[in-house]
Amino acid sequence: MVSTHPHSLRQRLYHFLFDQRTVSGRRTELFCGLFALFSVVIVFIESGFGTQYHLTFEQWRGFMLLEVVITLAFTFEYILRILCWPRPAKYVFSFWGLLDLITILPLYILWLWPEIGLNYLLAFRTIRVLRILKLLRNMPSLRIFADAIISARHQLMVFYFLIAIVMVVFGSLMYGIEGPENGFTTLGTSVYWAIVTATTVGYGDIAPHTPLGRTLASLLILIGYSVIAIPTGLITTHMSNEYQNRRNARRCPACHHSGHDKDAQFCSACGSKLTQARQA
Repeated sequence: MVSTHPHSLRQRLYHFLFDQRTVSGRRTELFCGLFALFSVVIVFIESGFGTQYHLTFEQWRGFMLLEVVITLAFTFEYILRILCWPRPAKYVFSFWGLLDLITILPLYILWLWPEIGLNYLLAFRTIRVLRILKLLRNMPSLRIFADAIISARHQLMVFYFLIAIVMVVFGSLMYGIEGPENGFTTLGTSVYWAIVTATTVGYGDIAPHTPLGRTLASLLILIGYSVIAIPTGLITTHMSNEYQNRRNARRCPACHHSGHDKDAQFCSACGSKLTQARQA
């Protein structure tokens, strides 16, 4: 009985921290997400005090003490997740493991590198808001959106690669047409102008002055609308396909787990016998 106790404790801890099918697992993830959100709110409050009252480093002690408590809590959670995961190294280098690690790094970086500015430290601590993604990952809508992006990744990569070529071409043309005397001092600056123009941001720090340059800029603005329209259309189409596939997916009558293969006879989650697939 004694030898099996640590193993059972590790299993219970695993379900408590990772198993989103249990009530305790969902509550744990909710608490961790809200705690991360609370820490980000504290960062914004701390930033506001520093901007308005110009607090010295000694006056930050209250905020730093709160940061120590938050960091220790996340560190304890991170260690528990490593200990209860069947393959700790796989968890450490996974996306969610790296996200948990980033959550606890800011204070340790300050201790190891005291010369770093408080502004950088505050900005780095806001990354904790990414922990909210852990709450959203089990939402069907987010899964459909993520699957749609994964499904359309090749088309998106080709499209943005072509857009990058267009930016380089237009930037090079504007560098030759306008020249340094009109603000296009380097090819990098010219490509920056092309990106800003194509995305219709229009900062106005660099602008063409010659008729040919303005004509080229107008053409680039018209091309720029495709930067938003085409990826939106691709993702929308793939989202519609993913939604239709999920509607036609086989669902377990016992645990309601879906996503089974068409030829599957038993549920991959609970082992119950599946019903016949619906006809599209």
